[in-house]
Amino acid sequence: MTSSPSPLSDHETSFAETALTLGGKSADEARRTGAIDAADDQVEKLFAPQYQTAQSPAHRAVWDRDVPVELFESEPTNVPADLQRAMDAALALVRRRRDEKTLLDEAGKLREDALQELAATGYWGLLVPRKYGGLEAPFAAFASFLTRMATIDPTVAGLASVHGCIGAVDPVNAFGNDEQKRRFLPGLADGTRLSAFALTEPRAGSDLTALSTRATLDGDEYVVNGEKLFITNVVHGRTIGLVCLIDEQPAVLIVELPPHDTDAFQFRTYGLWALKHTHNRGLVFRNFRVPAANRLTPSRGDGLTIAYHGLNLGRVALCANAAGTMRTMMASMIPWARYRVTYGEPIAHRELVQRRLGELAGLITACDALTAWCAGLIDRGYRGEMECIVAKIFGSEAQKHAAVELLMKTHGGRSFLHGHLLGDNVHEFLAPCIYEGEGEMLAMGFFKSLVKQ
Repeated sequence: MTSSPSPLSDHETSFAETALTLGGKSADEARRTGAIDAADDQVEKLFAPQYQTAQSPAHRAVWDRDVPVELFESEPTNVPADLQRAMDAALALVRRRRDEKTLLDEAGKLREDALQELAATGYWGLLVPRKYGGLEAPFAAFASFLTRMATIDPTVAGLASVHGCIGAVDPVNAFGNDEQKRRFLPGLADGTRLSAFALTEPRAGSDLTALSTRATLDGDEYVVNGEKLFITNVVHGRTIGLVCLIDEQPAVLIVELPPHDTDAFQFRTYGLWALKHTHNRGLVFRNFRVPAANRLTPSRGDGLTIAYHGLNLGRVALCANAAGTMRTMMASMIPWARYRVTYGEPIAHRELVQRRLGELAGLITACDALTAWCAGLIDRGYRGEMECIVAKIFGSEAQKHAAVELLMKTHGGRSFLHGHLLGDNVHEFLAPCIYEGEGEMLAMGFFKSLVKQ
């Protein structure tokens, strides 16, 4: 099975390349940006015409004479009883461990036994089809559940997204052949193999044409050489989707990491303020061998098509997580406002503090609405590119604003004490502005999508 021509090979001028050329950018920058644009177009073609960006509600609201109001409504989600039981069990488990202080290990990371206990509830198989041992949750139900989980522990909620949306689950489920699905999905569903997605490199962030990790075919194996950076949820023995160059074209290999460092594979560790309760590391490959049968082959495009496919899921999950995280801010602000007295009155009686609480409530409600709307569009078959970009940017910026302008200013100097919600988590609150695409970069992608026909 072979893929269709890559956007980086048989060159065809894209909208972005034409626009940049006309704008006076260098031929190399125009070509590279055009390659990313072309990869995005390949993802677009995976969706039926009626569900592509030009038919999405945000696009039509701008260009159509009649606004499709019905597409801005969220439909009720049917949650099967066994799925509801699994979600309730996962919530109860994480709440109990948090209260018992057995959720984190001595290093402040999520305990491995806690992750495996979560596996027994079905947590890691929420987005895996039932035929492969998962619970096949509607995405709207999954997203709403993440908000509830984030009110207990945002890191646990985030790992469900890393594993199910941008980790190995979505690439294998969407692009794997039958044999690959049978081989990988059961272990991803039962938590035997938790997963991540390895895309970013030291010199390749938003510019994915700068990828340098390469895999060379040697018999029935690929030999991988290169380095990845800022990869979340990687420990020994887990499964990753690895984006690399094969014959100079982006490709994705499903890689089962070894149980310990070897001459061919090592972790690269560094100090990181954010993501302190999980593992975020660099990966170094030196003649690391991967079975050729582990290569995913999309029906259109190349490895960038696979990489982009799950991003919208992750963007909605980020907004859902923000809605839950901001609820924890509200739960911190209200008791403090009632307790703290100035000039003989609790600050809860002050108009300034009331305005902050009201603004925070509005941000939470907006994130809830965006999450439900975007997840519902995905369940109905839409790509949701423009809508999910809005959810990601709004969710991350709302959380940042809530942390700095509302939570911090209400708690004052105590915000910087050890043990305070803000002081202990300020980097966690700010980092989502970078996840799933930096906000202003994504805004440019939004406007590019707006001109699609």
